[in-house]
Order: sequence, then C-alpha cells, then structure tokens
Amino acid sequence: MKFVDEALITVQAGHGGNGVVSFRREKFVPRGGPDGGDGGRGGSIYLVGEGGLGTLVDFRTRTLFRASHGRPGSGANRTGASGEDLEIRVPPGTLVHDLKAGLLLGEIVTHGERLLVARGGDGGFGNTHYKSSVDRAPRRSTPGHPGEERRLRLELRLLADVGLLGFPNAGKSSLLARLSHAHPKIADYPFTTLTPQLGVADDGERRWVAADVPGLVRGAAEGAGLGLRFLNHLRRTRLLLHVVDVSLPDEDEILDRVRAIVSELEAFDPRLAAKPRWFIANKIDLLTPEEARERCARLAAACADHPRLFAVSAREGNGIAELVGAVSDGLAHLPGRPSPEPPPAD
Repeated sequence: MKFVDEALITVQAGHGGNGVVSFRREKFVPRGGPDGGDGGRGGSIYLVGEGGLGTLVDFRTRTLFRASHGRPGSGANRTGASGEDLEIRVPPGTLVHDLKAGLLLGEIVTHGERLLVARGGDGGFGNTHYKSSVDRAPRRSTPGHPGEERRLRLELRLLADVGLLGFPNAGKSSLLARLSHAHPKIADYPFTTLTPQLGVADDGERRWVAADVPGLVRGAAEGAGLGLRFLNHLRRTRLLLHVVDVSLPDEDEILDRVRAIVSELEAFDPRLAAKPRWFIANKIDLLTPEEARERCARLAAACADHPRLFAVSAREGNGIAELVGAVSDGLAHLPGRPSPEPPPAD
C-alpha cells in the first residue's frame, strides 16, 4: 500500500431538524393546545484511531464526509430522530489541523481513540416551547441549526520512541532489521528507503519502537534528496540514533557528513536538533579492529557534545545486543513522547 502522510478533507456535520407547529386535536378534548415537537439533532463527525492503518492513502480518493441531518419534529410532542454520527478511521499518530482557524484540533494516539471534529446542529423548537399565559396557541417554531463544516489537514506522524537518521547507505535499514523484526528494503545503492519504516525492538523485558526515515543529503533543507519531508516523523521520538558509515575511505568525509546532518537538522527544526542523540559507528566489519578503534575515537572526539557512541556492524550483528540494552535503559530515564506542537516559524 502506498505511504501517504498528509491529506486534506472537508467534513460537514448534519443540520438539526426543524421544529413544527402542531395542535392537539382529539375527540372530547377541547382546546387541546400546542403539541409541536422539536427537531432532532444533526449527526456529528469523529475521527477514530484504527490500529490496522498505517497511511492516509484512503483520503486521496475520498475527501468529502457528511453526517446525516436530524429529522423534523411532529405532533404529540414527538422529537424528530437524530442524525447518525459519522466515524472516520485514521491511523494512530494522526494530527488534525483546522485550516481556516489555523489551529491544531488534536491528535489520535491510540486505537479506538475518538476526536470530535464537527458538531451536529441542534434541532429547532416546536411551538410547544412558545406556549405562555398570554399566548395559549403559539403558531411559531424555529428551524434547525446548521452543523459545523471544517476543512481539515491530516498529518500522520509515526509514533516511535527512537528515530534513525543518517546519510543514504549508512546502514539505517540494516540496523532497523537487526534491532527489530522489520523487513525494510536493503541494497547497496542510495535511497533504498523511500518511505518511513517502523520496527519493534525487544530485549526480553522491554519493548520500544524505532523509525527509519529516508537518508538525508547535503542541501536537504533546500529540497535536495528525499528525507527532509519525512523528518516530521522524528519530531515525536524521544531519542535519535545518528548512524555513521565509518568505513568510508576518506576519514574527513565521515566527519563532514556528520556535520552536514547536524546542519540540516538545525535548518529544519532546532528543536529536533536539540533532542538526545547517540552516534552509531556502523560497518566496523569492513575495517580492521585497529582502524575501527581509531575512527570511533576520532568520531567521539569530534562529537563530544553527544558522548554516547556505539560501534556496530548491522550486517554481521556485532554490538547489536549491547545497543538494544543501552537504548532500553536510556529510554527508561528519558521523558515520555512529547506532545504535538506546531512547526517552527519560518
């Protein structure tokens, strides 16, 4: 299924039914008086979390959603039937924005969670409401109120504890496959990851979710490469794992790529750049033990503001068990998943 993480939809709640003018007319009951019933309430619209969904692709073909209207009242003080509420299924992690108001209405986080996005209109009053000591036979009623209409932007942010980032071919997909039971596409050419991938890691006692996004390249903030538009999915993570290919022939290029990633993060969102970030020196199996130690030491010295560094081989599995345990311990001491917040001002 195609991965789609943004969609625009219009929701129209049902209108309330009209109140009616009616008078009680029964044999042997003179002057029965008004008995016009109220209109029924219009149906409301809710977004509901559906754990089996992982994309907003369904909203590419259907963009207009209407709830049913309330029915008018009738005699004998009968209230009209209310319109049925409409539930729209969305994947957990969906943020809901009101485009006209420029507001974040809320977020669907868990399966079954409901968010009211358009309230149905109230039904109108029948003439019974207007009976008084000076007007025993009122001949007026009120129409139903219109339901709310909204233009919404849905934004899917994958709910993960850990985010993987790095240059293309740094080994992020291989690392995700080692950390979890995910099966991302893995190849020896750039941009094998075209959409975000999720995997669940388990150390036997604790579980956490990792997300891999397409690799970043220099100039991503200006539109180069694929990864920039997917960085939104890392905003809600608690820990970033910066995967670095330490097997590159040019050692200076290794550090240049690290600095390039940091620059792109800061250009995209300084709050994302400020998240806790650990370095993963990957592909040590392609180096001699002495070369691996020297390059990891140089990387650690150049990134002293982020002191946690792990040397691994995602292909061979070296160092993976230690990394999983360390991440599990680290997450236990980090704050929970942050609340959604608007992107930084341009």
